[in-house]
Amino acid sequence: MTVLEDRITMAESDNTITLDEMFERLETMPVPEGYKVEIVEGTVYMSPQRDTHWEIIADIYEQLRTKYPRKRVKSDVRIDYPGHLNGFATDVTVMAEGAAKSDDGRWSHEDVEFVAEVISKGTAANDYGPKMTAYATAEVPVYLIADPYQRRCHVYTQPKNGEYVTETKIDFGDDIDLTGTVVGLTLKTDEFPRD
Repeated sequence: MTVLEDRITMAESDNTITLDEMFERLETMPVPEGYKVEIVEGTVYMSPQRDTHWEIIADIYEQLRTKYPRKRVKSDVRIDYPGHLNGFATDVTVMAEGAAKSDDGRWSHEDVEFVAEVISKGTAANDYGPKMTAYATAEVPVYLIADPYQRRCHVYTQPKNGEYVTETKIDFGDDIDLTGTVVGLTLKTDEFPRD
């Protein structure tokens, strides 16, 4: 099947397609190197990773690795979240101790303790909107958004009824104190690049 035929097949579907079927079809399509692919509320998003984006992800990952073993910290790994066709490849994810993949080889959103997303201009609305709702609905204890355009981080905690009760704003350069959360450490932001 060609890419065009596959796109036509996807477009002609009767809205009964599953998330697995969508990802299977995406795997047959050519995705440019350096692009991240996610499905948010049934819509496929492909976004390039810029240097700023990657440097912030790497910085967060390296700091988390001072506490967590490599097997608990994930990046760009598909995890399905509550809501209509939500298959996210989060920038950084920390899994609970003892978390294991299911029989179908996937991680469960019930085992996610921390998510960090770094804002890209084209997909920022997802991170502040439907993805935040999905993380809160999944009761992810800590959701961090690093926004190089605002030069600020937003930390969301205390998920309840599909929303986060608490939001804390931290300017780049200031420390993010997560010692009172399940994360249990302080993240430095002084080396986060700014756009």
